Amino acid sequence: MHLDDTTSPPPLPTRDGRGHKGTFGSVGVVGGQHANDAVMVGAPALCALGALRVGVGVCRICAPEGVLEHALTIASGATGLVLPEEDVAQAIDGLLRDSTCLVVGPGLGVSDRTRAIVVRATGQESAAVVLDADALNALATMPDAHRDIHSPTILTPHPREFARLASAFGTEDTEPDGAGAAALARRLGAVVVLKSSTTVVTDGHRAWSHEHPNPVLGTGGTGDVLAGAIGGLVAQHHKTPLLAGERTVTSDKLGGLSLYDCARIGVLLHAKAALLWREAHADADRGMTPEELSAMLVPAARSV
Repeated sequence: MHLDDTTSPPPLPTRDGRGHKGTFGSVGVVGGQHANDAVMVGAPALCALGALRVGVGVCRICAPEGVLEHALTIASGATGLVLPEEDVAQAIDGLLRDSTCLVVGPGLGVSDRTRAIVVRATGQESAAVVLDADALNALATMPDAHRDIHSPTILTPHPREFARLASAFGTEDTEPDGAGAAALARRLGAVVVLKSSTTVVTDGHRAWSHEHPNPVLGTGGTGDVLAGAIGGLVAQHHKTPLLAGERTVTSDKLGGLSLYDCARIGVLLHAKAALLWREAHADADRGMTPEELSAMLVPAARSV
């Protein structure tokens, strides 16, 4: 099977000058943990910043009570919903009612609660889902989970997370490359963004790669910004293809973007933002914070 996709991603759609926060989609970020002296506050907040910086209309962080207040201090443009210790289904369902895309996993930890959240989020069809970080680690502990994934889904693993997933789901190719990522995408019926110095985006039938080695991205939190940026783009621009008789009406024909193209544009924006930060800091090879990266998504969008 020939997978290499040499096409360029489509341009970032223009923004409606008469639009408002209800026009530009809504993202729900499910993440953070406060248990056993482990406090993960930054990850969901940085994810929210990524979504907001690419222009999503509304971003809501769903996090444990001990995390939410601090996360909203970092991402002050977001709103919040408490993620309970028990009965997470009601919270996720409430978030889904108000979201066009969920990003699940940043700083969430791997637990029965995380597994329940992943199952609930991916078991519905009304909203797209981006699984990142601990949502991927939880998914890798559920080898039959692929049978119950119904949502339009994007996975954003780095190579170690990819290896766990490939092993758990018994894909025919387990190498962390385009063919391996495509095998996982086909197995799960999802788009896979395999993050590395050369990032691969694949829907299982085509694989596009973007080489962007940049040492300033070697900092915790930059992946959370990417997940949020992809989620924000999906929330604004994704259109699910329609089956019309024997033909498929594609996303672009419906005035939107496919999950595959939203992911590709997100990868380009993220890489361009890091490059702009380096250019603004005399080609520094270190020192960029994730908050600075998220801010650079704004000028990066002018050239994508």
